Amino acid sequence: MSSSNQHHQNIPSDIACVSDYRHYAKQILSDPIWHYIDGGSADEITKAANRTSFDAIKLRSRVLCDLSGASTQSQLLGQSLAYPFLIAPMAYQKLLHPLGEQATLAAANAQDIGFVLSTLASTTIEDVAQQYHQQQVESPSPLWFGLYVQPDWCDTVNLIDRAQQSGYQALMISVDAPINGLRNREQRAGFSLPDNVSAVNLSNNNQDNTNYNQYKNPVLARLQHSAPTWQTIEKIIEYTDLPVIIKGILDPQDALKAQAIGASAIVVSNHGGRVLDGAISSIDALPAIRHAVGEDFSLILDSGINRGSDIFKAIALGANSVLIGRVALYALATAGPMGVAHALKILKDEFELTMGLCGAKNIAEITADKVLL
Repeated sequence: MSSSNQHHQNIPSDIACVSDYRHYAKQILSDPIWHYIDGGSADEITKAANRTSFDAIKLRSRVLCDLSGASTQSQLLGQSLAYPFLIAPMAYQKLLHPLGEQATLAAANAQDIGFVLSTLASTTIEDVAQQYHQQQVESPSPLWFGLYVQPDWCDTVNLIDRAQQSGYQALMISVDAPINGLRNREQRAGFSLPDNVSAVNLSNNNQDNTNYNQYKNPVLARLQHSAPTWQTIEKIIEYTDLPVIIKGILDPQDALKAQAIGASAIVVSNHGGRVLDGAISSIDALPAIRHAVGEDFSLILDSGINRGSDIFKAIALGANSVLIGRVALYALATAGPMGVAHALKILKDEFELTMGLCGAKNIAEITADKVLL
């Protein structure tokens, strides 16, 4: 990775939209790391659908609207958001830049965007929290912890306690990846974690094993051994004082169940197409889930966001906020924290532009009649 550090200073002058960073990241990263970051599951049908579904949604342009007093402010779980998006929980960011998660957090802070730290981060829960609390701004953006339930309850509780004690304001539990998807691309490329990058928040016997000896055990045996159930999530909700967000729901029945057991919000997500190939795209799943849970329950959309107009479309179809995933990693690999901050600024500008041209003065005015399906 050291050879890539020369790229970490400057933002290439020809970057106009966030997906332009992808081209640079591909050139900079080693093949195995590139395929790990960029790849989806199996034939990548779902990964592709996350984009084609967004592209199929048309915006209704409106003219001559009075936009005085326009605002992008919104509320999510009692916290104020300057813009309705956050950085998704993503593993092993030191694969992309020596500062890893701390570089991404610095960029998010600079742009007033919330940040979710993954259990599989390559930086500790405590170091990220310390950096966040040092920023000392009046209305800080959210800092949430992305929890993977561990096979041993004590290990799960330990992660929750550390997040609570460090001042994280919510738990986002990923429930859609009890085992890795069929990551054929990274298999072919021979991806394994380099010695200098690991899941530092987990004890050694609990490290996510990214090498492919995992395929030697029968899948159902592995699932039986370690996959959480609804009872596990209920136990966590009872245990913690933090709001619990359940990430990885695509089915209205599961959404209703999450609501019934006391989740504060859900993330409609197919994990960026990285788990079950052939699953519905997140944006296609969103309207039925919004209909099921009612108007007042918080929904966050994840997977496939590439443009500020995508954020607008997601909100029009029922999301309160969205998560920004791979595009932040491409920017991190290309130009470090400056790149991530630049990518977030591009999304903010595109989002405001879309609001203006569709005649929405604030987030509440981004309603279903602003889009055509």
